[in-house]
Amino acid sequence: MAITVSLVLLFGLVLFFLLRSGSLGYGSAFIAAGFGFFLASTGAAEPINNLAHAVVDAIPNL
Repeated sequence: MAITVSLVLLFGLVLFFLLRSGSLGYGSAFIAAGFGFFLASTGAAEPINNLAHAVVDAIPNL
C-alpha cells in the first residue's frame, strides 16, 4: 500500500510539472490519467504491480 501511494504521488508530481512547463497539455493529461485508470481495471494491472514491486525491491540492491 505504501509503495502504491508513493508511486501515485511521484507520477502526480511528474504530471504536475509537465503541465506547468507546457510540455503536456490538459487534454493529453486527461487522456493519460484516464488510460491509467482504465488500465488498472484490466488484467494488465497485476503484472504492472508485480513489475513495480520488483523494481522497488531491486533498488536497495544496486
